[in-house]
Amino acid sequence: MTAHTLRYYERVGLIQPVGRASNGHRRYSDADECWIQFLHCMRATNMPIREMQRYAELREQGDSTSLERRKILEDHQQEIAAQIVQLQQAHAVLTHKIANYRKIEQRIRIGGPILPESELGEQEEDCTCSLASAS
Repeated sequence: MTAHTLRYYERVGLIQPVGRASNGHRRYSDADECWIQFLHCMRATNMPIREMQRYAELREQGDSTSLERRKILEDHQQEIAAQIVQLQQAHAVLTHKIANYRKIEQRIRIGGPILPESELGEQEEDCTCSLASAS
C-alpha cells in the first residue's frame, strides 16, 4: 500500500494516527498491519470508503458492535458473490468469442471459406453479457 493511501486512510479515519520513528516514518504494529491488510482487501473488492468508515467506527466501539459489523460484511460478501457471477458470465462470453476467432484463423490458414461469425455457431444467448452494477 502506498504512503499516499496510508495518509488518506489516516485522514478519513480508517486508521488511527501511529507513532513515528526518528526518521519520520510511521511505525505500525502487527495489529495495525493486519487492519491495513483488511482495508486493502475491502477496497480491492470495491467496498465504498463510507462503508469502510462505518465499519471502522463500529470496530472502535468494541465487541458490542459485532452484529452490525457482521451484517456489513455479509452484505458486502453478497455483493462480491453477485460480481463473481457477472465476471463468470463475461468470462464465458470472452471464451466463446476467442474460440470463434480461433476457428476463423484456422480456416484462413488452411484456405477454407471465411464464414460469418453467425455460421461459426455463435448463439444469441452466448452474445449477451450483463455487467450491470450489483449495488
